[in-house]
Amino acid sequence: MTISAAAVSTPAVAEHPARAMLLVGALGVVFGDIGTSPIYAFRESLRAAGTVESQATVLGILSLVFWAVVLVVALKYVVFVMRADNQGEGGTMALISLALPAAGRLRAVLLAIGLGGASLFFGDAMITPAISVLSAIEGLQIATPVFRPYVVPLAAAVLVVLFAIQSRGSGRVGRLFGPVMAAWFVVIGVAGITHVSTRPAVLTSLDPRYALAYLGHADSWVAFTVLGSVFLALTGGEALYADMGHFGRRAIRIDWFALVMPALVLNYLGQGALVLADDSAAANPFFLLFPGWLLIPLVGLTTAATVIASQAVISGALHACAAGNSARRGTTARGAADLRRVRRTGLCAAN
Repeated sequence: MTISAAAVSTPAVAEHPARAMLLVGALGVVFGDIGTSPIYAFRESLRAAGTVESQATVLGILSLVFWAVVLVVALKYVVFVMRADNQGEGGTMALISLALPAAGRLRAVLLAIGLGGASLFFGDAMITPAISVLSAIEGLQIATPVFRPYVVPLAAAVLVVLFAIQSRGSGRVGRLFGPVMAAWFVVIGVAGITHVSTRPAVLTSLDPRYALAYLGHADSWVAFTVLGSVFLALTGGEALYADMGHFGRRAIRIDWFALVMPALVLNYLGQGALVLADDSAAANPFFLLFPGWLLIPLVGLTTAATVIASQAVISGALHACAAGNSARRGTTARGAADLRRVRRTGLCAAN
């Protein structure tokens, strides 16, 4: 069985030099979803555990979160999966469209697998904008109750604007959001390292034996629910691969290893250090990392970051739409044109 020349992976966008504009744009489009996971992931994992009185529990959950990020996002997506591309494009459907010309009798099976994988991503893309934007706008009530009657209308307005600006293309949207996400990662990283420095023993959670020991000693159902909550730390990780054609693998890898991953890990460790010092902080360890006088501006920054998180999945969903057109046609050349249209205009044509 031979593979046509059109189905051979080519460098395209994935190999473009990581220019400063691409680095900033990737921060705004690619990392919004996974970048806001510290707001709730560690908190929900502690709630699933049921108790935080034991140091082993806190360190075990921290270890689970850390190694989940390392193995699933850093190793699986950033190091290995991003090596595979279809004319520079990433994502499940882009790879399926590459494989279909050589599939033969397995064509229908591969297409079904690809659609199944894409449907999971579309589920995330449907949920994230509605829930995250609404949660963000609700945060304004912390600053002043005046906004309480306007939470839902404001959230709806933000979503309308967010989808409306997609026609400007993912690159332009990234340039708008990139500086905000850069500030976000710096803030959460600094907040985390501040608390880690006061309780450096939390660094022992980087030892994977703490994760294994917790899973081995916890009740099987509790361990299962904790793992489900730990997975929240990975939401948006697939966008790193799905958006590879937008900004290139080099820009995404540099952003991830130089800024995003260190900021996320430091923030999770900082939350763990805070809970070890005061177990009552488990109720909301993210916001309690910050002094009271910073809470109001922090709510504003968190609102902006969670709105941007919606952009990450919208961008990935548009990409999956165009890649699906490529797989449906069974041709990579026409599909590549669809993908380039999405990058340029933010629109997905189904014709």
